[in-house]
Amino acid sequence: MMTSTDITTSMFERIGGRATIDALVDRFYDRMDTLPEAKIIRAMHADDLGLIRDVLKRYLTEWTGGPRLYTPEKGHPRLRQHHFGFAIGDAERDAWMLCMRGALEETITDAAARQDLDKAIAGLADWMRNRP
Repeated sequence: MMTSTDITTSMFERIGGRATIDALVDRFYDRMDTLPEAKIIRAMHADDLGLIRDVLKRYLTEWTGGPRLYTPEKGHPRLRQHHFGFAIGDAERDAWMLCMRGALEETITDAAARQDLDKAIAGLADWMRNRP
């Protein structure tokens, strides 16, 4: 049975808030920067990952139910539109998820929250594909 706590506790709160989001994004981009399996997606990014790290931190903070740090500055995310210039198929999605899953494992201690967030992020990553 669902309790009122289940309904009102955001994913942002469940995973530990801003500190966890910051660590998650940093570990994600560290993996993208170093894993040979991530070369395919690392090549799609600027040499300096500083700006995109900040953007993803703001986006994930808001997306998980935290403070609105993304839309007031950037407007509606329009994720597919923003990524349309990049060929994203299964290989790119899988490389992205490899980096994200490793980061989730390292930063989110609550197994149930980690699994729920993984499922949501995997759905988002799958939706971003724009080629077979």
